[in-house]
Amino acid sequence: MIDFFIKVKQQKAQNLPFVLYRKSNNIKLKGFFQNNDHLYFAENFEETGFVFAPFEGSQKILIPSSQSVKWEAIITSSKENDDSDFIDLEDDLAKEHFVMLVQKGIDTIAKGDFNKVVLSRKEIIDLSNFDLVSIFEKLIQNYPTAFCYCWYHPKIGLWMGATPERLLKSNNRTLHTMSLAGTQKIQGEKDVVWEKKEMEEQQFVTDFILNNLKDLTSEVSVSSPYTTQAGTLAHIKTDIEGIINHNSSLKDVVSALHPTPAVCGLPKETAKEFIIDNEGYDREYYTGFLGELNKEGFNKGEIKSDLYVNLRCMQIKDNQAYLYMGCGITKDSIPEKEWKESVNKSVTMKKILKLS
Repeated sequence: MIDFFIKVKQQKAQNLPFVLYRKSNNIKLKGFFQNNDHLYFAENFEETGFVFAPFEGSQKILIPSSQSVKWEAIITSSKENDDSDFIDLEDDLAKEHFVMLVQKGIDTIAKGDFNKVVLSRKEIIDLSNFDLVSIFEKLIQNYPTAFCYCWYHPKIGLWMGATPERLLKSNNRTLHTMSLAGTQKIQGEKDVVWEKKEMEEQQFVTDFILNNLKDLTSEVSVSSPYTTQAGTLAHIKTDIEGIINHNSSLKDVVSALHPTPAVCGLPKETAKEFIIDNEGYDREYYTGFLGELNKEGFNKGEIKSDLYVNLRCMQIKDNQAYLYMGCGITKDSIPEKEWKESVNKSVTMKKILKLS
């Protein structure tokens, strides 16, 4: 991987766009290195390359395959992996603000405005001697089951993350997606037991996906909910598969899914309006999506896309890390517990920064 990371450092020194990524449970590291600093966009999702899209807005940035050099490398094992608990000191002011925000969400649900809303917060950490390559290496070594990435564009900024959630995967017209919600910290060998609130939250997401895909797909199959692990956290997951109709497009499917109730709420537009009016900051690319767009497969005629939701991520700028954490709020939410969940989620990135 040495030559690969030399290429990364050269690209960054030249202030040119690039993306590095490693899919979950995979030993292959991939990179797109754009040969100019132009901003390209995915307009109709018929383009080929790596897409990076925000939570809100139409600027879906594309690193085009035709304008990039593509590199691959095999990841070698490392002893960096650290499964020890990370102790984080709580910020009383941040806690008070988030607890009040969650309570406002619960009160609005009680009034009948929406059934669920995902509320988030931003935390800023000062950095010293930040090294992109060493941090990314720690990311991929510590989170082998996540989609890990590092994305940079001089006109947008630098983002890194280890997300457990796929938005969709398609091979020609075959579609795979997932419903992921509910969070709790894994306690050793102890069995994970889910409460009614968490099961209900996950069912909201599943129902939303099935309802929104029903006019765009056929032959839909749905798994039973099951527990999946992402780092030290457990989530409830349901797998969904189907066939995209011939009169529908990939863009139609993405528009129907994004943002899902797992990152926004239900009904979508009402929840999104509440988020924008009350969170007090711009999410930018947090809870957006990213990934391969219309990549040619090994077999002739295969066109594959593989998109992930941008969770467990951070933005790096001005020697600071901007961390983003969110929680799904329903009528049964308890503000104190939601704060604790956000703290648990912040550890994903803090642990990596601590190791550097």
